[in-house]
Amino acid sequence: MLNAAEIKKVLEERTQRQRGTGKKVTDVREEMLRLEEKGELLIHRIRPENRPVQMQTLFGWNKKIPTDRLWHHKSCGQCGNIPGYPSSLLWVMNQTGRRYLNEPHQTSCTAWNYHGTATSNPVALAAVAARNFHRAYETDHFPLVHCGTSFGDYKEMRKLLVENAEVRHKVREVLRGMGRDLVLPEEIVHYSEWVQAMAPEIVARRRFDVSAVVATVHEPCHYYKMVPEDAVYDEAVYGGQRPAVPTGILLSLGARVADYSTWYDCCGFGFRHILSEREFSRSFANLRKIRPMVEEAHADVAITSDTGCVTTLDKSQWIGKAHGQSYLLPVLADVQFAALAMGAHPYKIAQVHWHASPVDHLLEKMGIDWRSAKNEFMEYLKALKNGTAPELLHAPRAEIEQYFAINKGQVLPVEEPSVASASVSPGNGRVSS
Repeated sequence: MLNAAEIKKVLEERTQRQRGTGKKVTDVREEMLRLEEKGELLIHRIRPENRPVQMQTLFGWNKKIPTDRLWHHKSCGQCGNIPGYPSSLLWVMNQTGRRYLNEPHQTSCTAWNYHGTATSNPVALAAVAARNFHRAYETDHFPLVHCGTSFGDYKEMRKLLVENAEVRHKVREVLRGMGRDLVLPEEIVHYSEWVQAMAPEIVARRRFDVSAVVATVHEPCHYYKMVPEDAVYDEAVYGGQRPAVPTGILLSLGARVADYSTWYDCCGFGFRHILSEREFSRSFANLRKIRPMVEEAHADVAITSDTGCVTTLDKSQWIGKAHGQSYLLPVLADVQFAALAMGAHPYKIAQVHWHASPVDHLLEKMGIDWRSAKNEFMEYLKALKNGTAPELLHAPRAEIEQYFAINKGQVLPVEEPSVASASVSPGNGRVSS
């Protein structure tokens, strides 16, 4: 295995056309500036009000991670299958006083078609990406991408729109038909990078000692294997030889991160084969990922930072049990683990009951009284059935309705949120505005 200095040398040679394909790896942001000067696109810049944090990419380039005034590009799979994933992120933002826009007018990235080898084409994919980029731009919030699939796709689409004039011109015509401009964000930012940037504030709000927890990390392929020069690295994490996220937040919180032999492997999701050869995905997840984590690393939890990875690693374990391989390793997203360490409710916020593998032992190791939390949650569900107003993370739709009203020249009265809509549990922070 190369050390950090040797890796840097390889990267320097690659950027000088001296190694590998012979092609120079260019920073797409530089070409974006030239195209903006020519009037071919607009750049959505990160501004001081976004409270950016500087990080470094694989190639040592600076990458600005905005931490405030963010536009949530949510994940289809998270919202449908792992609701505790996005709710944990919003909760942590409330706790740390970050402003955000959780609007209902985002579309899917449609990368399922692309990676599943189904119906799609470059212009359509790029136009969908550009449409969402423009939505964030016109609401004056910087996009934060929840899903690793969307993140990888949007990095590729931004690169395509910059480097391919034909696609760029066709997409610009599509956008003109919708009354929109071609806007590309200065940075494509994954939520886990936000979590890494916010590590000092998250650690400052930690309520539970997680030093007894042994965690293994699955690095999502779509985070760092697609447009790899854009992924964030840190020499404090595996000597800079692996991405900083999601390992960095675990180390910051004090968890013990254990290595295992198949860390580089895909989780088994793979898009096309989970559609056409689902048993392959299930077998791969169990044999190539879960089993080494348990047998080699003796892990208490597997941590990852992508929708498909959480889903596959967590929900494939039942098939292993059917074949006498009862590993039953809890699988959580990094932000769920961080929220739990900060004191988030295991069921109202982290929503661990949606996961297929049991998490009770993990919660006990973290010092969380899951029995009391579960009883409290059951009482809450009874109250909902009896008509009690639900506890919400933010006032529903208020932000985007106000935005549209302002565009129409209207003035909406400002209403104070009710106690129920303002918080999920005592001391959970504030409603975003």
